[in-house]
Amino acid sequence: GFISCKKMSWNLFLLAFVLGMTGTFHYGLQVSIINSPAEYIQNFIHETWLKRYGSSPSAEMITLMWSLIVSIYSIGGLLGSSCAGFLCVRFGRKKAMLLSNIPALLGAALMGLSRLCGSFEMIIAGRLFSGVCGGLTQNVHIMYAGECAPRKLRGLIAITASTFSALGKFVGFALGLR
Repeated sequence: GFISCKKMSWNLFLLAFVLGMTGTFHYGLQVSIINSPAEYIQNFIHETWLKRYGSSPSAEMITLMWSLIVSIYSIGGLLGSSCAGFLCVRFGRKKAMLLSNIPALLGAALMGLSRLCGSFEMIIAGRLFSGVCGGLTQNVHIMYAGECAPRKLRGLIAITASTFSALGKFVGFALGLR
């Protein structure tokens, strides 16, 4: 009766929250947070290039590398979106969602260690892996949440993907305020 309905509602809310925070929130955050450290990353590219090659890179080269860092996320997203259906069929929705966090962790490690290793290319690779995660989670979140929700709540649960994506964008912009 009422108790089991209340428990189901709580479990459904918890599912949507966990899916959102481990997936689509990350997507929104990655889309928006990259604007904030632009100057620092461009300086890092300049410093790294100077150490490696003994000469300063041209302004065009720095702009090209920066553009690649920003846009490679979308290429990763395309790859992740393309693999989402296969992973869901092969491993199931839950395991696909869990597996989608592997590229996120790999991407975070690459980007986090890039300064230590003196490699701006690691930022590019890290953004690519983060994009794969974003593409996967945008799709798997909706499929998994929709299948777990009762018919009359499917629409409400399905919009949690875009809600958490928007929340991630907001947090990214808020963190970037100076």
